Amino acid sequence: MASLKEVKNRIASVKSTRKITSAMKMVASSKLHHAQQAIEQMRPYEHRLGRIMATFVSSLDGDISSPYAVEREVRRVALVVFTSNSSLCGGFNGNVIKMLRSTLHDYEQRGIQVVKVYPIGKKAADALRKLGSEPADYSAVLDHPAYDPVAAIAQEIMDLFSAEEIDAAEIIYHHFKSSATQILRKEQFLPVVLKTDEGSAADASNYIVEPSAQHLVSKLIPRALHLQVYTALLDSLASEHAARVIAMQVATDNADELLSELTLQYNKTRQQAITAELLDIVGGSMQ
Repeated sequence: MASLKEVKNRIASVKSTRKITSAMKMVASSKLHHAQQAIEQMRPYEHRLGRIMATFVSSLDGDISSPYAVEREVRRVALVVFTSNSSLCGGFNGNVIKMLRSTLHDYEQRGIQVVKVYPIGKKAADALRKLGSEPADYSAVLDHPAYDPVAAIAQEIMDLFSAEEIDAAEIIYHHFKSSATQILRKEQFLPVVLKTDEGSAADASNYIVEPSAQHLVSKLIPRALHLQVYTALLDSLASEHAARVIAMQVATDNADELLSELTLQYNKTRQQAITAELLDIVGGSMQ
């Protein structure tokens, strides 16, 4: 059995750790509040933009020409992977890296070449280095999330696609559904899927479009693609903070439980020591 000093030292250590996990939970909760506001404010704009595109695609009877909508035989692809820059967020990074490895293995089995992987987050970059590649550093995008740097990454992928250097592109990220639920997704980025919406063709008559609906759609598609990557960034950030809040709450609860057990053990050990001393005193007085 551990001595009183060892148990006391361990209690102090657990208390110190609990203070850290509790503080990290509070910080993550604050960041989650701001990240959740950002993604919730972005989604109505994204949905409205998609609605407008569906309206004009329906009105044109599918006669849409865009360099980003061309479907080719997939031989070369690009990937955008969103993780975090730091750890202590449960299985958030592990799940993304597991899907990344599975996707790379699937491409290899199908004979598809991965031209480039864009790791948005240090954890994704570290995973790629372990696989033998030397990815570029995009971790600053997470430190200071903004539209322009993400749009530049999206545009680079779009340029690769229009130059026929890649035939498809996908995004792996966590979708923020709620503070308790984050859904791991793999979305097609290119070629863009132009969805039609039933009844939208009639709605198009309510718009006056100059010079033409085709011209407007050609302008909307690049904006929608930029927005898709930016929305994935905001989704991933909110999911990361939510996962860290849960992880730190679980760690704090475990610390509380361990403190309770250690305190009980300390009291039992102390009581045994007192009892032993009393027995020694009583035994000595009777001799």
